[in-house]
Amino acid sequence: MTITLIPVHGLPEVHPGDDLAEMIAGHAALEDGDVVVVTQKVVSKAENRLVEVDPADPLSHKAHVEAEAVRVLRRRGDLVMTETRHGFVCANAGVDLSNVARGWAALLPVDPDRSARWIRDGLRARTGLTLGVIVSDTFGRTWRRGVTDVAIGTAGIAGIVDLRGTTDALGRELAVTEVCVADELAAAAELVMGKASGIPVALVRGVERQWLRESSVRAEIVRPPHEDLFR
Repeated sequence: MTITLIPVHGLPEVHPGDDLAEMIAGHAALEDGDVVVVTQKVVSKAENRLVEVDPADPLSHKAHVEAEAVRVLRRRGDLVMTETRHGFVCANAGVDLSNVARGWAALLPVDPDRSARWIRDGLRARTGLTLGVIVSDTFGRTWRRGVTDVAIGTAGIAGIVDLRGTTDALGRELAVTEVCVADELAAAAELVMGKASGIPVALVRGVERQWLRESSVRAEIVRPPHEDLFR
């Protein structure tokens, strides 16, 4: 399998009410089987998940963090580790000041899986192509420094590929291996989008065809609390 990462250039600034599927279809040279990775920020802008903050107060967004969190797990200085209503464990409930106009903050989409489905369905209606869509966001990781992009919403692309029951290169049966390919594809796409390049959409071309199926981050990827050893 050979994977190709293709940044989508030329997309205009996204505003509330914009049709992301129409914008992407007009700028991306899509092919059947592509996975379209869209950053959370432009999805939140299109869905008007924007709130006002005081530009003179660097902590004014913290009230929105408290409102968006269903549980606060840890506090350290200005950092708040939270659980969101989506089941995500992340810093500041996903409330973000980057890449939005001064005086505003972006909240996570209400239902990122639904957002991915809307984009996928809109692209399919315009192109007739079989496509996957991932809504990505940047998360930190427990016990590791640095951030990476992960999938917070999916449509038409597997969240998890279950390898249990298959064999490794030495013929041993895999008993526990479940690969989060949606996160891997989101992280790969970020390599050609970057944090400051103004490219909010990328195509991942060449994924295994059997990965193109219905999916849900909430159902497949978010670990339920009874399986979580650390909460």
